[in-house]
Amino acid sequence: MKKFHFILIAFCALLFASCETLNHTRGELYPKMYDEKPVTLLVMPPINNSNNVEAKDLLYTSISQPLAEAGYYVISPHLAMEIFKAESAYDAENFIEGNVGMFGKVFGADAVIFSVIDEWKKKGFGIETKITYIVKSTRTNEVLFDRTCDLYLDLSDNNYYGGGLVGSLANLAVSAINTALTDHIVAARNCNQYIFADIPQGKYRAEHMQDQETPARDKNISATVKK
Repeated sequence: MKKFHFILIAFCALLFASCETLNHTRGELYPKMYDEKPVTLLVMPPINNSNNVEAKDLLYTSISQPLAEAGYYVISPHLAMEIFKAESAYDAENFIEGNVGMFGKVFGADAVIFSVIDEWKKKGFGIETKITYIVKSTRTNEVLFDRTCDLYLDLSDNNYYGGGLVGSLANLAVSAINTALTDHIVAARNCNQYIFADIPQGKYRAEHMQDQETPARDKNISATVKK
C-alpha cells in the first residue's frame, strides 16, 4: 500500500510539473519581442564571473547559430569583435545596465544580446554551467528576452569500460581528457540551444508573429544532458 501511495504521489508530481510547463506561452513570457519585432541582433562579448578564463570566448563564438536558426539576422561576431576592440567596448559589463542605443546607431542592430557566466567548471563526470542571457532593445532600452540556464553536461559513459569501480575510474580518466580538449565547446552550444529554443521566431522564419501560443518552458531552466 505504501508503495502504491508513493507511485501515486510521484505520478501527480510529474503531472503537475507537466501542466506547469504548459501554462506558459512565448507570447506570455516575451510580449515585448512581438511588440518590437527585432530583426538584426548584435551579440556582446559575454561577462565572465566564473574561474574558467576560456569560457568567455567559447560562449561568444557559439551564440549566433541558434539565433540565426530562429530567423534573425545576426551581425558577424568576428566583425563586431574588431569594432568592439577598436572602440574599447570589449567589456560588456560596462554597458549591460546602461543605454544600448549607441549600438543601434553604430551597427544598425535592433537589439543586443548580453550573457553572464556565473558558473563554468568541471564537476564529477561532466561540466556544470550557469548562464544568464538578456536581450535588450536599442530603441527603447527595455529587456525583450531574459533567461537563466543551469546546465550540466554529463560526459560519463558507463558502457564504455563497463561498470564497477575499475570502469568508473577509467571513465573518469577519459572524461577528464575529453573535457580538456573539446567538451567545453559542446557545453557552450548546448547552453545556447536550451536558452534560445523558446525565443519568438524572427522575420526570416515562417512562424514569425504566428507563434505567440506556442508552449514555452520557464525562464529559469535546469537540465542535465548527455554529450
